[in-house]
Amino acid sequence: MHTLPSTQTELAAWLRLSLAPGLKPAALRLLLSAFGLPEAILQQDRETLAAIAGEAAARAALAPAGPDFDAHLDAVTAWRELPGNQIVTLDDPAYPPALLTMPDPPPLLYIKGRLDLLHTRAVALVGSRSATPQGLEDAERFARTISAAGVTVVSGLAQGIDGAAHRGGLDGIGSTVAVIGTGADLVYPSAHHALARQIAVQGVIVSEWPLGTPARAANFPQRNRLIAGLVSGVLVVEAAMRSGSLITARLANEMGRDIFALPGSIHAPLSRGCHRMIKQGAKLVETPEEMLDELGFARTAPAVSSVDVGMRVQRGATCTFADAAAGCMPTDSPDSREPGCAAQLHSTEPTPAEARRPSVTVASDPDAQRLLAALGHAPTSLEILATRTEMDYAVLQTTLLQLELAGHVSALPGGRYARISHGQAAT
Repeated sequence: MHTLPSTQTELAAWLRLSLAPGLKPAALRLLLSAFGLPEAILQQDRETLAAIAGEAAARAALAPAGPDFDAHLDAVTAWRELPGNQIVTLDDPAYPPALLTMPDPPPLLYIKGRLDLLHTRAVALVGSRSATPQGLEDAERFARTISAAGVTVVSGLAQGIDGAAHRGGLDGIGSTVAVIGTGADLVYPSAHHALARQIAVQGVIVSEWPLGTPARAANFPQRNRLIAGLVSGVLVVEAAMRSGSLITARLANEMGRDIFALPGSIHAPLSRGCHRMIKQGAKLVETPEEMLDELGFARTAPAVSSVDVGMRVQRGATCTFADAAAGCMPTDSPDSREPGCAAQLHSTEPTPAEARRPSVTVASDPDAQRLLAALGHAPTSLEILATRTEMDYAVLQTTLLQLELAGHVSALPGGRYARISHGQAAT
């Protein structure tokens, strides 16, 4: 399906116009519509180009290439020849069709990995770089379920929610797309080098920026526009009132994409952006299945391994797939963040030995301090608390019960727990 530029001259023409200062993608698209190929554009006079795209665009298109152009062309040619690397131009049949619905699609895309993922059903998961533990778990769980349904997860490779979304997407058949704000030969942030390598093998990394482009704040809103363009819908997991994720959602809304937001506690600063979006018309979702249904994407049940079943039996699970049809979902994997039938699996009744444990004093009990630190703003399940604290289940249950009796924690329906704010009465 993929056809690379057939000659070095053709690639040079594409590269020259894509690098031309002041030549915006929308203006270049007008010129390409009129003349077909970059080489034909470069053969026109200024008056002819100005009649199509305006004087500024004509001058930018015909401006001489910079002194470093030949070296840059050599670098691009060498990069393209590396395994897994491709350059797709606007006239290429392999160009992502979703981006062609944008008014200003990039003339060149630098691609590392599976080009086919840019032609699949896709949704974006975005959110705060400074995400809470709950937000990270929600993003990874949503992404895992969406990917298991054969839908590709798109995000921006940033710290926080983006990284969690990519990790969840890699777990399923839908995999993941990372749209980056640097050159495709760089990784930002540096902490995501290993994740980027994994995405380049199992998923795909996409950039419209020239090779060697460093991370600049001004580049990321433009990257967000590509994220919005590639997908059918955007889910914001956590966002402050002033957030790049809200820019992505706004751009997606302007392109006619569906916007979703995960609600949170009214006390959580990173829920405020999501709540504002919901007030402005974003669709509130509580489960990934809701989002898939709203977008009309059929779901595929994830496979359950014998290890998963064994872990459930070991935990005392009685939830069956018949129960699942009635709304009681078993956990998908031993390390799943989904609480499943937490209310049925675990009892908060202490054993006689546990009951003899002295009442917890938060200031002096390290288990109590660790548990309270693990409780965020949102109600949290026993399994998530066990993952965060790495505490033994018996100790965890006993500590929770004693914190509840002491008025520090409230037990909620569905096997979840919430930390009681200062001055709030226990329920």
